[in-house]
Amino acid sequence: MGKYAFFLGCIMPLRYPGIESATREVFKSLGIDLVDMQGASCCPAPGVMRSFDQTYWMAIAARNLAIAEKMGVDGVLTICNGCFDTLFEVAHKLNHDPELRKKINKILKDASGMEYNGTVQVRHFVELLYREVGVEAIKAKVKGGKNLRAAVHYGCHFLKPSNIKKIDDSERPHIFDDLVEASGMTSVPYKDKGMCCGAGGGVRARTPDVALKMTEENLKNMTDAGVDVIVDCCPFCHLQYDAGQAQLKNYKIPVLHLSQLMVLAFGLDKDKTGFESHQVKVNL
Repeated sequence: MGKYAFFLGCIMPLRYPGIESATREVFKSLGIDLVDMQGASCCPAPGVMRSFDQTYWMAIAARNLAIAEKMGVDGVLTICNGCFDTLFEVAHKLNHDPELRKKINKILKDASGMEYNGTVQVRHFVELLYREVGVEAIKAKVKGGKNLRAAVHYGCHFLKPSNIKKIDDSERPHIFDDLVEASGMTSVPYKDKGMCCGAGGGVRARTPDVALKMTEENLKNMTDAGVDVIVDCCPFCHLQYDAGQAQLKNYKIPVLHLSQLMVLAFGLDKDKTGFESHQVKVNL
């Protein structure tokens, strides 16, 4: 069904390696090959480095894309919204501005001898699952499990900027919800569903108290809706909800990345979920 360069990013391998192992298990079961990217770096983060130096933000991203181009794959697969945003937006900018690509490639060649040629497609795993695998195929893989009420959190960078990504209606999206429901859970509406988790744009690092207040507001809205679990599609959002609840102490809603949910739904090896690294206990 395809072969993709697997872009790990920073948060997942450092904090939640179970998301990586779960993703590998799920994609293997679906017949999609994930190939390791030797030498890949941070994407780099869209909300931080781009704010300081857009040129070098693009150059580092272009280097990652150039690594994938040499691998002979169908595209780059990301499981993180921030990584997806950086790699997608940089590819879009360089593919639509030959002079800019020339400028970035000069920096890239001087630093690493590499060059970005604009031949690799950047895919978010939710979009890939929805478009290439399909909801019905996901349903067919489900072995059972608990029909829990899920708060589906899209995050900020998956769908926006919507004018270039064109994945779903950015204000009333449904594809992530559809995949969660195909995996056996019920996606529950809740107030301000499109709100940021609180972590992005350097807020968690610079003003953690502000980030935590945003997280708490989301958690209150989810609790009011009567959810059993939170399902995310981004390790940074995952970190904010998991570690944030440990700090707040008033909430204990298990947090699942979609890949972890699908391991459970497909009846795959539960040891691959890495739930032991979560601060909020997951007992599903």
